[in-house]
Parts: sequence; C-alpha cells; structure tokens
Amino acid sequence: MANVGPSYGMSRDVLSRIEKKYDNELEGRLVEWIVAQVGAEAGRPEEGRSGFQAWLKNGIVLGKLINSLHPAGSKPVKVQEPSPSMVFKQMEQVAQFLKAAESYGVVKTDIFQTVDLFEGKDMAAVQRTLMALGSIAVTKNDGQYQGDPSWFMKKAQEHKRDFSDQQLKDGKNVIGLQMGTNRGASQAGMTGYGRPRQIIS
Repeated sequence: MANVGPSYGMSRDVLSRIEKKYDNELEGRLVEWIVAQVGAEAGRPEEGRSGFQAWLKNGIVLGKLINSLHPAGSKPVKVQEPSPSMVFKQMEQVAQFLKAAESYGVVKTDIFQTVDLFEGKDMAAVQRTLMALGSIAVTKNDGQYQGDPSWFMKKAQEHKRDFSDQQLKDGKNVIGLQMGTNRGASQAGMTGYGRPRQIIS
C-alpha cells in the first residue's frame, strides 16, 4: 500500500464525496449475503468501512463468493489457501475475482478497480460491484444463489415477441398514438394571431 499523506482542497472534497457514497446499511446486507453464499468459513468482518475492506482485501472471500455462484465442476477463481501474505498475490486474487465477475455478467462500468478495495479509495464502488453480482445471480435463477432473493433487484430480461407476416402487414395500416390524435380537436374559440383573447365575465 502506498504511503498517502493528508489531502487538501479539491482533493479533500472529492475524497469526502466518495466516502459519503458508502452505505453502512448496505454493508450489513452484503455481509449477510456473502456469509449465506460462501458459508461460515467466510467469517464476519468488524463493523464499518475499514472492517469490510480488511475482510475482502486479500481476495479470498471474493474468490470463494464467485466460485459459489458456479456449478461444482467449473470454478473460475483458484483460491489460494492459506491466504497469501505478499501484496501482489493478494491483488492478483482480487483481479481474478474481477475478471470472473465480468465473465459472469457484471458490466464493466459496475466493476471496481483493484486499488479501490486494496487501498480503500472507493469502497462504495466495491459495494456497487457486489450489488450488481447479486442482482445477476438472482436473475439467473440457476439454483446457485443462496440467501433471500429480495436482497437484490432482478435485472430486466429480454421479452422477445414473434409476429406473423399478416400481423406485421395489418400493423402498417394503424396510426400509432405516438403520432397524436385529432379526436376532440376544434377551432372554436380561436382568434387571429396577434389579437388579444376576449375574456367575458
């Protein structure tokens, strides 16, 4: 970890805005889900942002989490036991999780950077990634998700419709309501342009 001194001015403002995005209530829900998904071997973090960061920092819990969302034969992350003590090995473990999360379906814009977690720069981004991962797991509904499905929102899914040629042909003769309607239109009460409207009481 880099030795970073105190921040001042605009840097401090940016840092405080990032820190305000961190949600302590959401942290509790994510911890419950990870423990339910991985099992008691995941342990529990100390409450608060720094405890949550320390719990996930070495990448072991994250690796076990993504592996638990896959069937027994296809584990995308090789989890190192015991936990690696060297910094670059821990960062490599986190990077493996991020790559596996992206291939699982988490969009690139929802994925945090390794330093966001490792140096605690943006723990709200870590929460966002875990929320996106949980939402995809609930949406897939493949039997791998453990925990309460109401903890995450289901992602929207494609609802493909098949129309016959006759239905498509008939649809060309219908004027859609997006184009407006002339029902109820009348010119009653209209005056010429530039003249004041006559209001009679």
